[in-house]
Amino acid sequence: MREAFVQSFQNLRANKLRSFLTMFGILWGMVSVVVLSAMGEGFQQGNVKVLRELGKNIGIIWGGRTSLQAGGERAGRQIFLTLDDARALEAESSMVAVVSPELQAGAVRVKSAYNAATASVTGIEPQYQDIRAIELEYGRNFSWQDEEQAARVAIVGFDMTEQLFGKRNILGEVLTFNGLSYTVVGKIRKKTQDSNYSGPDNNKIFVPFAAMARDMPRRDADPGVVSDIIVSPKDWVVEGLPRVLNERTRRIEDIDWPLERNVRAILARRHGFDPDDKDAIAMWDTSMETLMFDRMIGHMKQFFTIVGIVTLALGGIGVMNIMLVAVKERTREIGVRKALGATTGEIQRQFFLEGFFLTMLSGGGGMLLAFGLCRLINLAPMPPRFSGMMLSWQMGLLALAMLVVVGVVTSTYPARRAAVLPPVEALRFEM
Repeated sequence: MREAFVQSFQNLRANKLRSFLTMFGILWGMVSVVVLSAMGEGFQQGNVKVLRELGKNIGIIWGGRTSLQAGGERAGRQIFLTLDDARALEAESSMVAVVSPELQAGAVRVKSAYNAATASVTGIEPQYQDIRAIELEYGRNFSWQDEEQAARVAIVGFDMTEQLFGKRNILGEVLTFNGLSYTVVGKIRKKTQDSNYSGPDNNKIFVPFAAMARDMPRRDADPGVVSDIIVSPKDWVVEGLPRVLNERTRRIEDIDWPLERNVRAILARRHGFDPDDKDAIAMWDTSMETLMFDRMIGHMKQFFTIVGIVTLALGGIGVMNIMLVAVKERTREIGVRKALGATTGEIQRQFFLEGFFLTMLSGGGGMLLAFGLCRLINLAPMPPRFSGMMLSWQMGLLALAMLVVVGVVTSTYPARRAAVLPPVEALRFEM
């Protein structure tokens, strides 16, 4: 076997230019497979990261206006969601894991010891911080003790912190909302958020829900009315969404999604509207958005992988073509070796190893080049929905497996052609 490898290497050296051009086709094919796969994975992970800046698989529910008559009530009635509605969803829904009411004030005059601003202030309960990804750079989250005591404490968004306090550490600082003093207990990390429903979290100030309801209630509705309700579905609900989508042949906009239908049925009993009235409440389910993006990115990854495989296969065809040319050029050599006692298996092994060695050497070089290129690209700043060239051992094994398959396929046929040449015909052959 060692002698076979040595002879294969010597034959490749004898035709340097031809060997290099052949190897370049395989090398470029391997670079295409690795780079395109890493790019697809980077887009997928970057998309997931951006979507989770808003919250992982959440539903935001707003009151709407009825479009159907129900229970003697006319159509066009305004539906206001309340704190009791949030408690009812938590108690009655089999699909909801976590519920949090939300109370917002859009233009509150806020003052610090250093500056003043008009900010969006939002009242939340502690569980809201987990399902909406309110992660802190420093400080502490709200606790149930803050909620029970309606404590005047605040967590400030990244950009709002810089506007009110500059680059100072804000823990323990005091903010004034309409003459009421709140103590800052936390600062939210910088969020690369490209979707929202009431403004980016970087510009917000959060306070306990009970304190918000007491100090800054809605002025356009009765006491107890909330701005919206946030829900987080149970895992099995999210896992069943692809099946629901696959069962439907109509437009996505027309699908009555299970979570929304379940929420609407509970709220319909409480507010006396028709459960089929889709206008009575509005709901944005981010798990559907995640599903749509995952499918789009998945198809893109498949396309990238197919392009890489086709490029690698074209390189393999080049190897097969060159090996067939080599067989023809060395026909007389094959005849001499067979006349001296070389077996069919030895001839086949010799030409197979030449093709396989050529493929693996160029493919290995291409893989190393691709890894280096990916690491170089990752040094540059990345756009929000792209996490860089994401390399994984699974992708490396897949690329290696494809390389081995191409090497075996492209080397076997020329080797077989060389092995079956009759010695007499091979000795009579002249170029």
